[in-house]
Amino acid sequence: MTAARKSPASQDPREELEGLVRQGPQGDLQAKLARLRYLVLCEGLLADGDGMSQSRIYVWLILLNAPAMPTDSYLDLIRRGASPAYSKIRNDTFRTLATNPLFKRRVSEASLIRLLNAIAWKLHDAKIERLGDSTKVNAANELGSPELQHASTVVKHAQGPPTTTATDGSEAGGTEPGIYVQGMNVLCAPFLYAARSEAEAFVAFHLFVTRECPGYVRGAMDGVHKGLALVDKCLAIIDPKLSAYLQSKHMKAELYAFASVLTMCACTPPLPEVLQIWDFLFAYGPHLNILCICAQLVIMRETLLTSPSPTKLLRAFPPLQAKLIIEFAASNLRKIPADVYEELVHHAE
Repeated sequence: MTAARKSPASQDPREELEGLVRQGPQGDLQAKLARLRYLVLCEGLLADGDGMSQSRIYVWLILLNAPAMPTDSYLDLIRRGASPAYSKIRNDTFRTLATNPLFKRRVSEASLIRLLNAIAWKLHDAKIERLGDSTKVNAANELGSPELQHASTVVKHAQGPPTTTATDGSEAGGTEPGIYVQGMNVLCAPFLYAARSEAEAFVAFHLFVTRECPGYVRGAMDGVHKGLALVDKCLAIIDPKLSAYLQSKHMKAELYAFASVLTMCACTPPLPEVLQIWDFLFAYGPHLNILCICAQLVIMRETLLTSPSPTKLLRAFPPLQAKLIIEFAASNLRKIPADVYEELVHHAE
């Protein structure tokens, strides 16, 4: 007599999550994608004490709806040598998570330089392409699988023409896209830490900055400034008393939350907690990072309200508590009015 297969109801949730990653979805793609998001939120990814997970980068790539890319495509970019942004990249990379031993042990500065330089070339090339004839793409195009282009939370903004989300070109000024801005090194760091190869990190990071937060890496960083204004606005909705106190001390988010907005909280240790927050952001949308920042403020609430000088406390946020932050962001989402939520969703475009 053959052993009965486990039903979905009796299957261990983490085994189910790993199965979705290894074997791919069977049946309704949108339903399986929703199930994957739910499992990421409620069960989390299996990881060791350093935050290393066998499946994390693949879950991120799935949620980004990333297309397959030959490793040679990444190597070709590396072989081109220094990009126009190379000197700016070299000025930043040695500072990337400089006090984090986990990151330094796993990711070399040379790896970080290679990836950022390759991204700079990729974004530079996209500008040249926009100036010429558009390149035709096949069914598995730069937006990934056509079946999932309308299903993935993380790719919900990728439906317009490619020029609306490209992030290449000038490095400064106005709304002209940039090929590198200060802070991209820290934003890139978790991808290299989580990935099993530079090529995987390259695919994920390129999609992230061109599709999810192009407004963060433009020369003027207009998306970051919109995000800072939304931190103030959302905190006023979620915790009016704390918001009013910070405002009375002239403590707007632009004074303390710039790095947290730009890097999706990657600037605050510990790194394993950053990765858990990023799992949540990939599953339900990077725009929710704004609520994750509000959560950190509310966690500090009593200390801030009793401090005559909250400025000193907010120079560096306390260590991240991913589960508490995610729980806060998810539970307080219902308090955000529809019009403000729309601002959240679109602020990084």
